[in-house]
Amino acid sequence: MIESADVFSLMKVVYIIYVAIAVSFIGMYSFRLTRDGRIPAKMNGIFYAWVGVLIFTGVGIHILTFNKIPWVKWDLSRSKMKVDKEFNVAIANYQFQLPAKHLLIEEGQTVRFNLESKDYTYGFGLFREDGSMLFQMQVVPGSKNDIVWKFNKPSNYAIRSTEYSGPKGGNLFVKNAVIVASGPAIAQLMLQKEVKQN
Repeated sequence: MIESADVFSLMKVVYIIYVAIAVSFIGMYSFRLTRDGRIPAKMNGIFYAWVGVLIFTGVGIHILTFNKIPWVKWDLSRSKMKVDKEFNVAIANYQFQLPAKHLLIEEGQTVRFNLESKDYTYGFGLFREDGSMLFQMQVVPGSKNDIVWKFNKPSNYAIRSTEYSGPKGGNLFVKNAVIVASGPAIAQLMLQKEVKQN
């Protein structure tokens, strides 16, 4: 699976090129206007060619990137997707109520997070160790709230509320709440967990 950071770095380059074309279009029009001293009654073929390039490039960007962002496909078909694990997470009184201290996920697994707010509108965001966001969603009380995600890289993730739910909402943070590891590493984590419980 492609990471969102990779998609967005490519999109930066694509949009810089697109903006450069649009700015050059405006520059060409302005140059012609100042050179002639008036708005030309008829635009020549270069003007229409430039408009065509802009339209082609703009539509092309959206067609080429339509399925490059992986979670778009998942989100459209998440009710029918077969997932490897499901976690039920409740949020109430400004606290995440997790089914375990650490949600253990094996690398490559597809996971559904079922979320329930018992009082306010909260956010549910997974954040990488460097502080960048992997994904987030809004958790509305009285509604079905779920998100499906495929975890392809071993890492530890923090959970944070990404919605303003009052002054106490800033404290909704759980460090190392989600641990994604490869097969043997996940087995070792499970053994350590069992030893601590006994």
